[in-house]
Amino acid sequence: MASAAVRSLSSRLSQNLREIRVHLCQTSAASKGARDFVEQHYVTLKKVNPEFPILIRECSGVQARVWARYDFGKESSISVDNMSADQVASALHTLVQPKTT
Repeated sequence: MASAAVRSLSSRLSQNLREIRVHLCQTSAASKGARDFVEQHYVTLKKVNPEFPILIRECSGVQARVWARYDFGKESSISVDNMSADQVASALHTLVQPKTT
């Protein structure tokens, strides 16, 4: 599931976004899905989007969260605490979708 979601959004990252940040704790159980997502899919995302900034921010005790920065500095985030890697991929897919105003 996560692999398919990552492949489908890989080519659209730079079209809709300016940056992705993943905040996670290195040791907490709540961040396990975010850590698994990074371990399994970061390389694939970077290979398809070598110039696109995908930032991984680790901090002890932080809530796992995926941030997306759009044009004009607008940002959106989704908490991915206690989610699996597949659910983190789905959350990222939601953030990549073009925003309608």
